[in-house]
Amino acid sequence: MTTLRGERVTLRPATAGDVQALVEIRTTPEVRRWWGDEHDHAAVVTEELSQTFVIMADGAVVGAIQWYENEDPRYRHAGIDIYLRPDSAGKGLGTDAVRTLARHLTGTRGHHRLVIDPAADNTAAIRAYQKVGFRPVGVMRQYERGPDGTFHDGLLMDLVAGELT
Repeated sequence: MTTLRGERVTLRPATAGDVQALVEIRTTPEVRRWWGDEHDHAAVVTEELSQTFVIMADGAVVGAIQWYENEDPRYRHAGIDIYLRPDSAGKGLGTDAVRTLARHLTGTRGHHRLVIDPAADNTAAIRAYQKVGFRPVGVMRQYERGPDGTFHDGLLMDLVAGELT
């Protein structure tokens, strides 16, 4: 992975040295609400490092953005996940990070379609993804188990390369 530059953020490959900072972000109540409450956050973050960029803004770690690829030629696409420090949310940094990674995945990696799947009631995230060009595809009922132990709906959104704003 290479470092990617957006208008307001820099995405750099995550390293083992970032685990503690990312765990601190993921264990804040605001992020745990959407990302769950794993038993060993450090192990989970470490396992995800190979496909994680650290989001940097003004010289500080403000979050992480992850990606995955489906390489089956019939269904080839990539997906994105993101989380931000609560004090960095609502400032356009997440939108810039998603747009920057989407440009990389469609341009450099050659994907024609991207997906993202926020919780159906995460209106702030949905608005941010729509600003990049993602469109709602449909509600995935009882898609993920939340920290409260009950299942919650997810919203599948996708973006075709030509729709990237």
